[in-house]
Parts: sequence; structure tokens; C-alpha cells
Amino acid sequence: MSETLLEVRHLRKLFPIRGGLWNRVVANVQAVQDATFTLSRGEIVGLVGESGSGKSTLGRSILRLTEPTSGEVVFNGRDILGLQGNEMRRMRREMQIVFQDPFGSLDPRMTIEAIIGEPLRIHKLASRAERPAQIAELLQMVGLSPDYRKRYPHQFSGGQRQRIGIARALAVKPSFVVADEPVSALDVSVQAQIVNLIQDLQQQLRLTVLFIAHDLLIVEHLCDRVMVMYLGRIMEFAPSRRLYGAPKHPYTEALLSAAPIPDPSRKRERILLTGDIPSPMNPPSGCVFRTRCRYAIPECAQTVPPLREVEPGHYKACIRDVL
Repeated sequence: MSETLLEVRHLRKLFPIRGGLWNRVVANVQAVQDATFTLSRGEIVGLVGESGSGKSTLGRSILRLTEPTSGEVVFNGRDILGLQGNEMRRMRREMQIVFQDPFGSLDPRMTIEAIIGEPLRIHKLASRAERPAQIAELLQMVGLSPDYRKRYPHQFSGGQRQRIGIARALAVKPSFVVADEPVSALDVSVQAQIVNLIQDLQQQLRLTVLFIAHDLLIVEHLCDRVMVMYLGRIMEFAPSRRLYGAPKHPYTEALLSAAPIPDPSRKRERILLTGDIPSPMNPPSGCVFRTRCRYAIPECAQTVPPLREVEPGHYKACIRDVL
């Protein structure tokens, strides 16, 4: 059985909205609600869902780049939400992020050498004399020439900048990386290169990766397991092959029906979701997906369905036993 590296328990993140004369909290954006799951060491888990479903907030909350409202994040046996100061700084060496925007995530005033060398300096992992060799090794690892280290971010393409961002994340030799839609801002011709790089590095370094994405085909190709999120809640979580072959949740079924099929001779029934995703300030009662679900019954409005195991390793949050 695989060793558990990360365990998330009942994680919630609310963003308060203030207003009125006294600037009081008048509402909350319920970005993440009751997220519970585990990640095993050395696996890639995909996190998919529509825009606004809370994927990036969940990833950032796990790393405490956004402070969660409540819940537990247990990493390597330690609840990191209780760590402060130097203890949390040491933990950050183990947990890194690759940001979505390769243009906004790199400081335009810093050279590539300074950008990649900064985590080495902050965490005191290399002396000034040792840094150039380590930076050159990291650049080669992500497919860039060490001769680029004196250049600035504006001298690189989007794909090259994302490679630099990956090198920066790997500089501290983490065991867990959140890849927050790392290819969505790139040209289609470059996306496959970055995905293959992430896959090669994951296998080479035995990284655990939470891969956040919109593209279901990329996730199917890359990920061992897939987690489906809707309006702040996890709807389904299963091994990739099983989820794509036989989804158990109506939302997953609808998402997969919209994914393009490379074979033009194959046809798939397109399931159209009516309306827009509801506001996270005022989500529907009961199951948050019920207002757009073609299988909804009156009971769906009465209770929030828990994420339950319906097959070994396959979880869904739906009161119905079958689609």
C-alpha cells in the first residue's frame, strides 16, 4: 500500500465580504467547503472543474499561501496549520507551487540567476560560491541552457518562462508540488512540452503533484487519480482510468461529455448543463450541483451528500446509487 504524504480533512475557506457603515461582514464567499482527501507519495493527482469551482483556492490553502478558515492539512504526519515562524519556513521547503501565469510570476527586474537562486539563499541551501553550479544544473534539468542565467524574463517565451518557474520550485528539492494550471496560459504547441517535462521530472524526482487543470485530455494522460470539484466541494475522486471509463457523478459525466474525442468516427452524447454556476456567496441548499443536474430529485435539496466510497478507491458525493 502506498505511503500517505498529504491528508486534507474538512478544509474550508471563506472570503468575508464587508460593507455598511461599520464595515462589518455581510456575507461570505464559500470558496472551499469540507474538502477531505489523501495523496500518496509519488503520485500525480489531477484537480478539474469549471472556472470558479475553487480549484486554485484549494491548492493555495493546502500550502497556506491562502490561510484556510478551518480544517486540517497533515503533511508527513504534521498538521501544518498549527506551524508558525521558522517551523513553517522549514516546511515550505517540502511544499512548492508552479503558478499559472508565467508572465506575472517572475520578477521582471531580476535575472534568471537571481530568481532561481533566491530560494537557495533564503533557505540557506547553498553558499554564494555554490549557487552558480546548482542554478546551471536546475536550468539543464528543465531543458534550458545555463548560458541563459544572466538574462531577464522579458527575453523568454511563455514556455521558457514556465520552465524557469518550474526550476525555481524545484530549487529547494520539495517532495510535493502544486501545479496551478501550469499550461493554460501557453500556446497549444507548447503545452505538450511542459506536460511531458512535468511528467519526466515527477518520475525522476519521485514528486507528489497536485495538477490543477481545465483540459480533461491532459489530465487523463498525466494523472494517476482525478478529483472533480464543483462550487467549492469535491464531487468525485477516483483512479484516472476508472473515472474516465465509468464516471459515477452526474457532474463528471457532463464534463467528460464536453471533452473532444481525437477519433472523428466516434460519437459521444453531449450533456448540456443549463444555466451558469451558482454564486459561491449563496450556494444551493443540499447538493450544490442539483440546480443543473438532470437526475435531481426533491431529496437532493434536503441534505449535503457526503463524499462516500462507492467502489474500492472510488468516491462520489451524490445520494443516488446510479446515474
